[in-house]
Amino acid sequence: MNLIIDVGNTATKLAVFQLDKIKEVQTVSTVDLVYETEKLLKKFPEINQGLLSAVKTVSDFEIKTLQKLVPITILDSTFPMPFNNCYDTPLTLGVDRLALMASAVHQFPKRNVLVIDAGSCITYDFMDAHHNYLGGAISPGIQMRYKSFEAFTSNLPLLPKTIPSHHIGSSTEASIHSGVINGVLKEIEGTIQVYQNKYPDLTVILTGGDADFLCKQFKISIFANSNFLLEGLNFLLEFNSN
Repeated sequence: MNLIIDVGNTATKLAVFQLDKIKEVQTVSTVDLVYETEKLLKKFPEINQGLLSAVKTVSDFEIKTLQKLVPITILDSTFPMPFNNCYDTPLTLGVDRLALMASAVHQFPKRNVLVIDAGSCITYDFMDAHHNYLGGAISPGIQMRYKSFEAFTSNLPLLPKTIPSHHIGSSTEASIHSGVINGVLKEIEGTIQVYQNKYPDLTVILTGGDADFLCKQFKISIFANSNFLLEGLNFLLEFNSN
């Protein structure tokens, strides 16, 4: 069994895999990472290896403590990948984006794939049918856009994300919801269209914390998979173990 630890910007996930099947997924507090990992290892004593992916700092003490519990590999930009990385600055590429591309190669081999990760940021990553990772784009996520009103204006409030009932907002709050959510939807639809103009057979994957919130708003064909990153991390662990 494999233990996958995904330390994101806003949430940390622990996942247990039996080969390529997810047995359990937990979202935990990052400060309780070691404690929650210990609990999970007691529940699944068959776990014999793990992979940790972190887009923010995990202390050396925490890493060493985790590695005393179970052999854990730390994912970084030097990790062997099952694709050609054509990014101009590969050492600056987030490990989460690497894992998403590994998942794309594993689940959709020899296809042109655009992976959209709607989390703290919205990332767009493209893998062509020859397994060349060409790059993509990064833009502010939904929560970041909402928070910017409170951070950079004097009178606009911080609101919870809400699907707007109308495109034309008839109040300040409704206008903010329309601007943020419709702006994100149009951005995603427009980006997909740009890729489809060049790659008509494009496969589109939507994942990340806001995937479920957004997916029903699209009329185009999109595969929504909230565990796509975890599955990519597990594939990388198996790929390098074998």
